[in-house]
Amino acid sequence: MSLAVLYSRALCGMDAPLVTVEVHLANGLPRFTIVGLPEAEVKESKDRVRAALQNGRFKFPARRITVNLAPADLPKASGRFDLPIALGILAATGQIPADKLDQYEWAGELSLNGKLRPIRGALAMTYRAARSGRGFVLPEQNAGEAALVKEALIYPATSLLQLCARLTGQESWEPYHAEPIASVPNNYPDMADVKGQVQARRALEVAAAGGHSVLMIGPPGTGKTMLAKRIPGILPPMTEQEALESAAIQSLGFGSFDLANWEQRPFRAPHHTASAVALVGGGSLPRPGEISLALHGVLFLDELPEFERRVLEVLREPLESGHITISRAARRADFPAKFQLIAAMNPCPCGYLGHYTNRCRCTPDQVARYRGKISGPLLDRIDIQIEVPALPKEDLLRAGQGEASSMIQQRTAAARQRQRERQKISNAELAIQDIEKYCMPDTKGRQMLERAMTRLNISARAYHRILKLARTIADLSESESVLAAHVAEAIQYRRMGMN
Repeated sequence: MSLAVLYSRALCGMDAPLVTVEVHLANGLPRFTIVGLPEAEVKESKDRVRAALQNGRFKFPARRITVNLAPADLPKASGRFDLPIALGILAATGQIPADKLDQYEWAGELSLNGKLRPIRGALAMTYRAARSGRGFVLPEQNAGEAALVKEALIYPATSLLQLCARLTGQESWEPYHAEPIASVPNNYPDMADVKGQVQARRALEVAAAGGHSVLMIGPPGTGKTMLAKRIPGILPPMTEQEALESAAIQSLGFGSFDLANWEQRPFRAPHHTASAVALVGGGSLPRPGEISLALHGVLFLDELPEFERRVLEVLREPLESGHITISRAARRADFPAKFQLIAAMNPCPCGYLGHYTNRCRCTPDQVARYRGKISGPLLDRIDIQIEVPALPKEDLLRAGQGEASSMIQQRTAAARQRQRERQKISNAELAIQDIEKYCMPDTKGRQMLERAMTRLNISARAYHRILKLARTIADLSESESVLAAHVAEAIQYRRMGMN
């Protein structure tokens, strides 16, 4: 047999399209050619495959070898095609049987001695392979990650020699059975460490209960970063579907997913020198950015005005839609972007505007220019805008702790469960038609909202976000109706703006 056909997977955003690996041997001068739009790392597999076969004491054919990766118009990247190419050469030369190769999908990078190295995106590829009805063969280091897809048939391997022994019947060929993942207690910092800041703590509880975005403004050292780092600990526990989606996107970004992070909310805090591509993703073969790696978790942007304005503007659409589409001349990739934005900034260039020590000497023009670095459209998309004032020294010296994160999480989880039972999604994700259905206040609440719209010049977007905030506050208080008190609290989270 001079032709062998195997199956593998490429990566295109969150999708893993099927790739057919065709290996053909022909007479002529010895040559090894790979076609099918391969990237540089795929072209280099010729040398890795040749060395792996020779070091495994296999016969490398002195013939014209053509490897076709179909479909031809789909870009192929990474070393995951090493394994199917090597097996295709062995099958085409009759060194291993070819009758069972089409029952599996294959992915793995080969070292020069034939050992298998872990691959990137194993979880996304396993998810699609399971739906094709075929088993998935991959490096042993990726087995635990791939087994998160419960219906998948996983066949881990350590080396090319081991796989050949299994294909020839010299070793048993059994699917991988994963041990149940032990419940790992979260190691998030505790909200009990925070002294004072009652209003900020309450605002963050509301944000966690409904999935709302937050901007904290205050002088240096008031606890903004400290509060932000404790938000994952008060968010409701992840559902299994959320945990799987988060693990899949991290597998695409880092190369593999650490099982110790299973069901742990991601917390991403990029430096203010980050580029727009680093935030939303991109590249010649698009990869997820920070907003996608923070899926179902927190994206914390500290020193918000220090980010370039054009970088911040790329957040506007993902904040609304919950996904990002990265388009290039010949490629397009879609990534989820359901993240919770938490931002922090100083009130002025020196940072001490409003401080009880009256240290600020910034002019009104300097303050206006500093705050003007945050555009109105972006600010309008942030649900909660609160002030985090400096604590008097008496509060800092006072003994005692605040409420623990575990207690706050119980309330946010109960509120989120009410939202799922009522509308299947969090309040922050409600569309306009759903807001009219679930968030409209009673008569007194509506009158209060009308007065606020007149006096505060509230935009249509801010109006809808106030309604969603009020609905979340009502859920925290276990109220079926949105009352005037809930509307009043929601309005105060929007009143400050950037004045």
